[in-house]
Amino acid sequence: MNFLTNTHIDFISKRKIAFIISGLLILAGIVSWIIHGGPQYGIDFTGGTLFEFDFTPDTQDTPPVEIQQVRDVLGSEGFSDAVIQEFGNPNIILIKIKASENPKEDEEKLLSVLRSNFSKYAGNKTEIDFLRRSEHVGSKVGEELRGKAVIAILLALLGIIIYIWWRFELTFGLAAVLALFHDVIITIGLLSIFNIEITISVIAALLAIVGYSLNDTIVLFVRIREDLKIYRKENYDSVINHSINDVLSRTVITSFTTLIVVVILFFFGGEGIRAFSTTLLIGVIIGTYSSIFIASPVLVAYRNWKTKHSERKHRR
Repeated sequence: MNFLTNTHIDFISKRKIAFIISGLLILAGIVSWIIHGGPQYGIDFTGGTLFEFDFTPDTQDTPPVEIQQVRDVLGSEGFSDAVIQEFGNPNIILIKIKASENPKEDEEKLLSVLRSNFSKYAGNKTEIDFLRRSEHVGSKVGEELRGKAVIAILLALLGIIIYIWWRFELTFGLAAVLALFHDVIITIGLLSIFNIEITISVIAALLAIVGYSLNDTIVLFVRIREDLKIYRKENYDSVINHSINDVLSRTVITSFTTLIVVVILFFFGGEGIRAFSTTLLIGVIIGTYSSIFIASPVLVAYRNWKTKHSERKHRR
């Protein structure tokens, strides 16, 4: 399957526009972090307890529970910082509360409050039927997980620099890692704007994005390396443009087919993997954009800077 063949799009001349767009996206993410007081970590990293309640009405005449009503009741009973959301359908409610010294007492109090205020939804259910799941994560475990997650991402990026340095040259490795940083930072910023917490599944999605984006960039860099040998008489910008246009069809088809899977996961995967699928959805789009508009233009920008620096040196 081939389309977008024989294209002659001048991507490199648009690099300043692309850098401005990326800068604005990064700035928007930073502003969102400042407004939210930093990245929004989930219970996996901050510690706390997650509860899953079944609010299916006891009778058919009873309307589904109003999630705002649950928020109001818990807010007035000392759970004002609880995160409350639907989980898959309006009758299943997830409640997350921060870590405390007595998680068992919190669970008993929460159950008591909900049973007394929502008897039409819990009256005929056993405790196991009403409270379907509870998971506790200690704050110390959360801090350790957060540290390990950062180390995992940094080690992955370091390994990528060494690998591309070995396969190509250091400039290519630095350009690829800069593009990957760009992808991860913009994705985390957009998650903050969309009010999505950073959990273990989001970290897994970020590492998947790093792998996906790197694969796209490597394919393009291989073509650039070959074209630099073939088109020696052409200027650097022209060769890079030629390489991007050569792999454009492959890049678009790969991204489109990947997006089909991710979009299906997003709409039909359920709330349990919603943060994971949202992160992938953002990351695949940003990763495709960066391999064309960030990784390769960075090579050109560095080449131009190096040439000007060399000319200034000779003038002296």
